[in-house]
Amino acid sequence: MNQVHSTPSVSVITGGARGIGAAFSRHLAERGDAVVIADLLEVEGELLAKQLRSEGHTAVFRTLDVTDETSAQALAQFCAAEVGLVSVLVNNAALYQGLGEKRPFTEISVDQWDAVMRVNVRGPWLVSKALFPHMAEGGYGRIINIASTTVHSGVPGFPHYVASKGAVIGMTRSLAREVGAAGVTVNAIAPGLVHNESSVTLNGDDYFPVAARSRAIPRSMEQTDLLGALDFLTSPASSFVTGQTLVVDGGNVFS
Repeated sequence: MNQVHSTPSVSVITGGARGIGAAFSRHLAERGDAVVIADLLEVEGELLAKQLRSEGHTAVFRTLDVTDETSAQALAQFCAAEVGLVSVLVNNAALYQGLGEKRPFTEISVDQWDAVMRVNVRGPWLVSKALFPHMAEGGYGRIINIASTTVHSGVPGFPHYVASKGAVIGMTRSLAREVGAAGVTVNAIAPGLVHNESSVTLNGDDYFPVAARSRAIPRSMEQTDLLGALDFLTSPASSFVTGQTLVVDGGNVFS
């Protein structure tokens, strides 16, 4: 029988040291979760965990390479031994800021394509595979995969990223079919263009007013705009919602 949780106790956020991931890490810690910030960015991750602890929250940093199965399994073992059974996994780690300028698909190398697929698709699969047994043991789990509205809009010059996020949505649906009987839901959040350092690096500041005008809610999108969707999909309130992709973009694309 599934356990009833008023608040998930242990949350893992991959790519949780910077950008949207850091916003997720902070928000989950502030709502009372024990947060594991899992990332390759050791300096940023340790600093964020230290800041959260200084504010009275429970947070630790753990080095994680999402593309490596041994690293993912080590994360699961660390959580079991040091933090507790994981009930929330946010698969946020992705190659995005490091992709550089958009370019025609004919100019993307095989190595670039494969690198995006390793991080953005294999990564969520490996970490979910490692941590699902924790959720099954507890009879409760919330897996949230971070997708993208680029899948719906078909952004040119970015086919490897768009394809990887399309795969994330497909994997979300497939995993949801497999794990529901264990009390685990699997959903995705598809953010629009968030006005943060990563997106500025790729698009330049001039693009954001243009993007804002295309939305039903005509303003820039901030990282905090994603937190309501995160709260819903990681809570008992969403216990009968699984395999879904929730678009959060101010009404630019509709799915």
